[in-house]
Amino acid sequence: MEQNSGYPDIGLADGRVFVSFPPGHPGHRDLAYHRRRVTIAEAAFAAGPAAPAADITYTDEEHDVWRTVGAALADPHAKHACREFLEGADRLRLPADRLPQLREVSDTIEQLTGMRFSPAPGMLAPRDFYSSLAERRFQATQYIRHPSLPHFSPEPDLIHEVIGHGTALAHERWADVYELFGHAVRRLKSHDALSDVSKVFWFTMEAGLVTEDDEVKACGATLLSSCGELDNIARADIRPLDITAMQRQRYTVTGYQPVLFCADSFDHLEGTLRAYLTGAQDKR
Repeated sequence: MEQNSGYPDIGLADGRVFVSFPPGHPGHRDLAYHRRRVTIAEAAFAAGPAAPAADITYTDEEHDVWRTVGAALADPHAKHACREFLEGADRLRLPADRLPQLREVSDTIEQLTGMRFSPAPGMLAPRDFYSSLAERRFQATQYIRHPSLPHFSPEPDLIHEVIGHGTALAHERWADVYELFGHAVRRLKSHDALSDVSKVFWFTMEAGLVTEDDEVKACGATLLSSCGELDNIARADIRPLDITAMQRQRYTVTGYQPVLFCADSFDHLEGTLRAYLTGAQDKR
C-alpha cells in the first residue's frame, strides 16, 4: 500500500528478524509486545511466502482481544455490512471464542473459492502483495493488534486479515475480483500505474461502500474489521464511485478515513472494478 508511514518496519538484518515501530504506534514503547511481534514474524519468515502458515500458540490476552473485537463488531456488522459480506461470514463461520489459526481459515476458504492464505511477517512491497493474488493466494499477517487499542489497528493484523479479507475471499464474486487485481499488477510495469491500482484497491477492497436498499453499506476489509471505522462512516465525506477520483485522493492508515467512495450497488462496484482492472495499462 502507499502512504504507509504508520506501519512498522519489519525485515531481516544479518539473519535476524527486526521489528521497528514508528512513534505513535501503540506498541512503540511496549517491550513485551515488541518481543511477541518478533517471534510471530520469525515464524512467517521461516515458513516462506508461498507455504502454509505455521500455527501460532496465541496467549490468553490475544484471545481476549479477538473476543472483545468480535463481540463489539456483531451489531455494527448487522447494521452496516453489505449482503455479500454477511454471506461470506456465514460460509466462513469464524470461531467466536478463540483466535483461529491462519492455516485453518485458509483451508476453509480454499474449499469455498479456491483462494488461500499464506503467511507474511508484516506489510509487503505492493508488487509482491498484489502479484500473489493472481495465484489466488493472499499473503496475510498472523500477529494481533495491541491490546490497548482493540477497536482500531494502524496496520493489518490477523483480525483484519480473517474478518475483513477472509470473509470476502469466502465469497466467489469477491474472490474473483481479488484475483483480477493480481493479474492487473503483473501486467503493469510502471510505479505510477501500480500506485493507481493501490489507491483503487484501498478505496474499494479496503474502504469501499455500496448502496443497498437505499442505505450505505460497508464492503471494505478495513471498515469491516474496525468498530471505529464503521462508526466513522456517518462522519465521512462520502463520494460517488469514481476510479479517477480515487487515484487522486490521499488516504490515511493512522486514523479513520475522512473520504470514502460509494458504489450504486455491489453489481456496480464489481462491474466497475472488472472493467478497470482488465483494461488498466501503463501510462504513456
